Amino acid sequence: MYSRKEFLKTAIAGSAGLVAANPLIASLSEKRLENIGYISGILGPNLGDRDWQSILRQTTEYGYSEIEIGNYLGESASSFLSFCKEIGLKPVAGSLGGMTEDTDVIHESLDRLNALEMQYGVIYWPFFVGAPFSLDDCKRSVDVLNKTGEICKSRGITLLWHNHDYEFVPMEEGLPFDYLMENTDEDLVQCELDIYWVKKGGADPVEVLKKYSGRYRVLHVKDMAPGEEQDFACPGKGIIEWEPVFAESVSQGIEHFNVERDNAPDGLGCLRTASTFLKGLRF
Repeated sequence: MYSRKEFLKTAIAGSAGLVAANPLIASLSEKRLENIGYISGILGPNLGDRDWQSILRQTTEYGYSEIEIGNYLGESASSFLSFCKEIGLKPVAGSLGGMTEDTDVIHESLDRLNALEMQYGVIYWPFFVGAPFSLDDCKRSVDVLNKTGEICKSRGITLLWHNHDYEFVPMEEGLPFDYLMENTDEDLVQCELDIYWVKKGGADPVEVLKKYSGRYRVLHVKDMAPGEEQDFACPGKGIIEWEPVFAESVSQGIEHFNVERDNAPDGLGCLRTASTFLKGLRF
């Protein structure tokens, strides 16, 4: 006769075997990225001077449905937006410009983002100085980010700041990354987390995600090439373990995953291989 303990062990083992043997059941326990996007810079400079309509259409054929782009292409924001809707490509986020206390400049940038029906405005360098950063640099950044975030909110836009590796270089008072995350108003300021730069900064992307759960809206999906130089790589061609990153991100409700690869020699090729990799990933 089985003891209760032996019965439970047998039942659990049998259930695990059933899931493994039945792909349909196994698939129900797996998650995947529902939508993938990309940042337009991966397609190279002067995109507007090229056959950008054919290029963007090609990206949708690869499976991309969202784009992060600083401005419209073509004759007007309305015509660009109409084209994007036609091909199934949604502008989700765009550059708000650099850090500034000039409210007129901020509103001009928001006019551009509103015309493209953007959800997010991104400040890619959330400092007034170059790295390394001091506590005073961080305090000024927090003050301006909060004020800018309030203006953005009044215009229906959520402000995101974008990290690099420098935010993970310690000050005497701790990490600039932590200071910005802990002192910006979460109702006004969120983060666009670049996974490559987190890793290059020496941090664990999953732990960074967990530490500030609920503060991220967009992830930059950029891989790191093997080797001491830690160069950029297309997603799936590097050393970053993406499964735990996406598992944690999806569990937090993050919905936007934008592929990026700085200085890509073949942007379309990178997007093609990245799409194949990301769409085949289960976590």
